[in-house]
Amino acid sequence: MTDTQLSQATYDRLRTELEDLTTRGRVEVANRIEAARALGDLSENGDYHAAKDDQGKMEARVRQLEFILKNAVIVDETAAAGESVATGSVVSLRYEGDDDVESYLVGSIEERRPGLSVVSPNSPLGQALLGHSAGDTVEYEAPSGTLKVEIVKVGE
Repeated sequence: MTDTQLSQATYDRLRTELEDLTTRGRVEVANRIEAARALGDLSENGDYHAAKDDQGKMEARVRQLEFILKNAVIVDETAAAGESVATGSVVSLRYEGDDDVESYLVGSIEERRPGLSVVSPNSPLGQALLGHSAGDTVEYEAPSGTLKVEIVKVGE
């Protein structure tokens, strides 16, 4: 599945980042490359090689953002505020045999928030969680075998 589920705020933030990279970012890198070229011998010019490396990383991010935005699906943020797990929900889980409770954001890595790990809604865990509520126990297939998790809490 290539769709990326994003909140409207994240979509807008990524659109702004893309616009900044394709305008200001490209001009800045081109200016750095031109300034480094003026210094002479390119084979031993660290500034030139650093600027070209930065240009490559920036263009990779531009392609990534274009792909994400092209395939973005804006999710209903009110669904994430409900009692059952939906894309955008923060969910607290306890793995079977473990007393620790861990909190996750169910969504795209682009939705990341400080202090929360992200679980893709398309991952085995994400798919198992969607539609379930606090108190439910779900199972999913992990590389190490079947795991059971209890949903302790849905919401922040």
